[in-house]
Amino acid sequence: MNRNRNVPPNMFPNAMPNMMPNALPNQIAPIQQIPAQFCPPPPCPPTYCPPQVFPTQYDPGLVDPTQQYVKTNLFNKVVKHIHPSHTTTVNKLHINHQHYFPHTESCVNECCETHTMCGVPVNPCCPPMGHFGF
Repeated sequence: MNRNRNVPPNMFPNAMPNMMPNALPNQIAPIQQIPAQFCPPPPCPPTYCPPQVFPTQYDPGLVDPTQQYVKTNLFNKVVKHIHPSHTTTVNKLHINHQHYFPHTESCVNECCETHTMCGVPVNPCCPPMGHFGF
């Protein structure tokens, strides 16, 4: 038993009267012999008697709170929501006026010819007359 150093020994009435308080609490007190007058006598084996059966007793019934159940019935109903609409188709004719300016070209090839007489042709029938053949 650990004792507080500030408490006198008579403050613990269940302590053994011949034991001294431990001055040094960190040390173990020596074991002392306990006199025979403090030992309890050995227990006697118990003697059992036959059991007596009494009539059954009934308590009033215990009623639990009512268990609640939910049964769901489902009814289907169709509500038509009519949302009218109208579509107007507009056909547009687009006329594309295309203006063309055709133009033609022509090419003329001209040829100028010059005949230069560089002498007199020789007439085999007439002999030449002059030095130059005149």
